[in-house]
Amino acid sequence: MAGHEAQPTLLQPSLLQGFPDRAPVHGPPLAAENPVARVVLESSLPHLDRPFDYSVPAELAEVAAPGVRVKVKFNGQELNGYIIERRADSDAAAPLSTLHKVVSPVAVLTPAVTELAGTVAARYAGTLSDVLRTAVPPRVAKVEKELLAGELDSGVKELKPLTDAQAWGVYSNGAAYLQHLAGGGSPKAVLTALQGFGPSGWPGLIASAVATVRSSGRGAVVVVPDYRDLEQLEDALAKVLPSTDIARLTADDGQTPRYRSFLRLLSGSAGVAIGTRSAAYAPVRDLGLVVCWDDGDDLHIEQRAPYAHTREVLLLRAEQENAACLMASHSRSTELQRLVEMQWAVAMEAPRTVARSTVPRVLNTADSFEQERDPLARIARLPGAAWRAAKDGLERGPVLVQVARAGYAPSLVCETCRELARCNACQGPLAVSSGTATAACRWCSTPAPQWRCTHCSGTRLRRGAAGVMRTAEELGRAFPGKAVVTSSGEHIKASVPDSPALVVATVGAEPVAHNGYAAALLLDGNSLLRRENLRAGEDTVRRWFNAASLVKPASQGGLVVITADDTAATGALLRWDASGYASRELALRKELQLPPAVRVASVTGTRADVGHFADAFEAAATSASGTKLRKAGPAPVQLYSGGTPRPGNEADSEVRTLYFIPYGEAAEATRALRAVKAASAAKRSSGPVQLRLDGVDVL
Repeated sequence: MAGHEAQPTLLQPSLLQGFPDRAPVHGPPLAAENPVARVVLESSLPHLDRPFDYSVPAELAEVAAPGVRVKVKFNGQELNGYIIERRADSDAAAPLSTLHKVVSPVAVLTPAVTELAGTVAARYAGTLSDVLRTAVPPRVAKVEKELLAGELDSGVKELKPLTDAQAWGVYSNGAAYLQHLAGGGSPKAVLTALQGFGPSGWPGLIASAVATVRSSGRGAVVVVPDYRDLEQLEDALAKVLPSTDIARLTADDGQTPRYRSFLRLLSGSAGVAIGTRSAAYAPVRDLGLVVCWDDGDDLHIEQRAPYAHTREVLLLRAEQENAACLMASHSRSTELQRLVEMQWAVAMEAPRTVARSTVPRVLNTADSFEQERDPLARIARLPGAAWRAAKDGLERGPVLVQVARAGYAPSLVCETCRELARCNACQGPLAVSSGTATAACRWCSTPAPQWRCTHCSGTRLRRGAAGVMRTAEELGRAFPGKAVVTSSGEHIKASVPDSPALVVATVGAEPVAHNGYAAALLLDGNSLLRRENLRAGEDTVRRWFNAASLVKPASQGGLVVITADDTAATGALLRWDASGYASRELALRKELQLPPAVRVASVTGTRADVGHFADAFEAAATSASGTKLRKAGPAPVQLYSGGTPRPGNEADSEVRTLYFIPYGEAAEATRALRAVKAASAAKRSSGPVQLRLDGVDVL
């Protein structure tokens, strides 16, 4: 529906908000051809999530092309926007306002990206403007001058000959997948990679797939979670493709390099886009392959509305542009298992015989044999088997120690009753930052030198959990003379030398050793598994596999020691059976009708605002589908996150309502959610709420 100026004599002034400014009676001469420009505004207001028609003056006829950035007058303000279409006429009933300015003649928004952004906005009940904010980087004028002067064009590139893709041959359907890519096909696959280092590691596998699709004359998009994975991938791609054919898209590089890479892809001087979340929208010409590495990582979730997940964006793009798709990881998420069971994608795994010769040996200190050798292994932080593995491993190279928490002592409990120690000011958890520091609140940083337990009146504290710094300190005393390296928080290391050292890292921050670790100790397994989250087991298995894949094969003495109870998750690592665990998890979710067997929508805000939104949505959804959606809540947000409610006014406290939506009703439900959100914002009948679909942290 095109927006247009409303007549002041027909509407009240308060209702004029949300319409373009009124057109002048005698405006400038208009363009001879297609004098109407359809513009999408850069506005996060849900009720403005539609294109508006503006007239194109003759002086801007040449530069006002689809995809360019413009400025328009709207409600007395000057807003930015994009032209998405030039038309011969408008269906508006009133005279159109005139385009105010064309910011740049560079068409940065392609029709394919516009269509993709609209599809993503519809899937996540968001606005097109919010998606475009992620898809199109901020403008840098001097880089555009380089493009217009032809300085970004690197000329004709000679692709390097394909390297030996033997590493793909060990996976079922691997060789056939590459052959299909080389022939111009668009196969969809889920790859379970074995190693995270060396020539057979995941970066080399992805680089071979990208080089293969480039040999067929098509482009590729590869998205990874963070800069460490990006550096490994770029090094691997540099061995099979010219550096000028690769463009990095990540906010860590800064606005100028990021925008330069974006324009190189837009102009066709680069054919491969690699990067983090925003790279999923890269304007690659003749797209032939989309790749997502480690889709289970939370870093793939956009932190701004509409909170889209990279995996889903790439899946939508593969369907839209008929491109091949490769979802790769060391484990397998339940979402990918669902795609495999639906036969949308083919599974690529190594046979058991190959896996046994490639992965390290895995030992669990909680099994009956180890319990007989070491009766205290179940309660010891570093059981005897783990200590021996570290001692032997240090003779052959670095040893990885994975811990669950950063800091020194991130959790304190009462020494008398073992209840969690909380701040007397805000009820936040107490922690210690070093061996000599005073206990302080993790929420408000208030020191607690005179702390007293509210349960038993005890005054003595003890550590409830040890962080990475405390673990490094203890290991340094246990292995005197050995180097200890830490990787956590703001000091994450991408790689470590192959020399003997104890590398203590939090989950997800494990550095890569070029030739692999001699051994790995996976501590705090039970604390990871016992988190109050639907995906606690799935996420723990993913973190374990990511760490274990960095260890040398068992034939070279590689050993992984895990300290956790004998559960299904532990058994998956012992058998190196990521797909079996994912299949089991998905079956349980289907039985309980939980994500990803269904979609989930969460509405968060004050109790009154959530109630108003929920009533409107339920009425709209019921009238559209005729059925009532399963609902949970409203409940305080702290109950979902496992925290303790803070004191305060109950009416002002945040609550959350969850809706479980079958896939067959998801399209109607998301349309209803968008409509209710837009109507609520336009009428201002209630306060704003946060709307999220498929959020991994809400259950």
